[in-house]
Amino acid sequence: MTKTTFKARTSTEVPGPRSREINEQRSAYVSASVSTLLPVYIDHAEGSILTDVDGNEFIDFGCGIGVISLGHGNEAVVDAAIEQTRKYTHTLFTITPYESYVEVAKLLTEITPGDFPKKSVLSSTGAEAIENAVKIARSYTRRNGIAVVEHGYHGRTNLTLGMNYKAQPYSAGVGPRPGEIYRINNSYPFRDGLDGAEAARRGIAQLEKISGAENLACLVIEPIQGEGGITIPAPGYLETLQAWCNEHGIVVIADEIQTGLGRTGKLYASEHFGFVPDLVVTAKAIAGGFPVSAVTGRAEIMDAIPAGGLSGTFSGNPVGCAAAVEVLRQLREPGFLERTLEIGERLQAGLAELKERHAIVGDVRGLGALHGVELVDADGNPNPGAFKRVSKAAADRGLLVMAGGSDGHVLRLLPALNISDELIDEALSILDEALAEG
Repeated sequence: MTKTTFKARTSTEVPGPRSREINEQRSAYVSASVSTLLPVYIDHAEGSILTDVDGNEFIDFGCGIGVISLGHGNEAVVDAAIEQTRKYTHTLFTITPYESYVEVAKLLTEITPGDFPKKSVLSSTGAEAIENAVKIARSYTRRNGIAVVEHGYHGRTNLTLGMNYKAQPYSAGVGPRPGEIYRINNSYPFRDGLDGAEAARRGIAQLEKISGAENLACLVIEPIQGEGGITIPAPGYLETLQAWCNEHGIVVIADEIQTGLGRTGKLYASEHFGFVPDLVVTAKAIAGGFPVSAVTGRAEIMDAIPAGGLSGTFSGNPVGCAAAVEVLRQLREPGFLERTLEIGERLQAGLAELKERHAIVGDVRGLGALHGVELVDADGNPNPGAFKRVSKAAADRGLLVMAGGSDGHVLRLLPALNISDELIDEALSILDEALAEG
């Protein structure tokens, strides 16, 4: 990686004086239960650049945890939302419906994995969609058990907090956790060194012992774990689990909330593995920042709950649906996914060079615009302290990165799918300097 000098993006300490002033008010008026990775208060954003109230700029390698995949202020998405807002902002699809909801469902049927009849139901958030998917699977199978995977994350609602791997901060101290949730090992090649099929068979043996296949309604799994540390399963893991589930009538639910809609260079990460889930959960990037989520899957499974059993007041809001139609249109433009793969190759090459130069980098991994940098200590153990130092050093220089891994030791990198090569190179240069301080 050629060392290039870039202009300074920050002109004050980070956070700056105005951000610190606002943060004092936040401490007085906002619940301390709502945490913030970097307390800089954003004034405006464009493309892949955030600008805070102090005039500091940050290259956005978080995208609101993958939401702003088409960049901040995407003109066509904003225009679609504004046009719909001028017509009406709400009617509720279950009272007086509108075409854009149907169009979103149709487009999801076309782009999600699987060559079979499908249907969708829209909701507002990823966690809500996960809960809907589990309800649908339970109704269809008439079973209760839910299988999930170590280091997984699925949301902050009552059911999903029980499905998460980490108790702290999500479920510790908030009352009894929901039952009938059975956790199995994931495939973590950097740590376990197992063949994918072997890791899957180990998980299957766990499930047969602690639950029994006949009790399981569904397996909920991220094809690539996001918060878990951008953990890419070894070949054979997902396919072996899917075959076992199919054999025993267990509904396979892919949580593609973070990995779907082009982030990995395919429309859904499942496609990298030949993995064809029965139900797919989509959220985050679907509407360019407006709250829309969906469950899409086999038509006979999606119709399992009686009429009126799904939806909610803001489910499939018309403004969000208008934005989603435009997002899905852009994702299918010729060359779009190819550009995401180019971003991945550039990131992977640069991160590999950083790994050679910095001993605290134990592993780099990722696909497309989804990458993780695992930070380790001298013994190869997770190093969350290094993440805190590196992320702070990066922010001081104008780069926003996020935490990943169950120990908070993975740099999680989620740039926009249309970020420029120049900004990628600048971000890698900043990371180089930040890792030297780690």
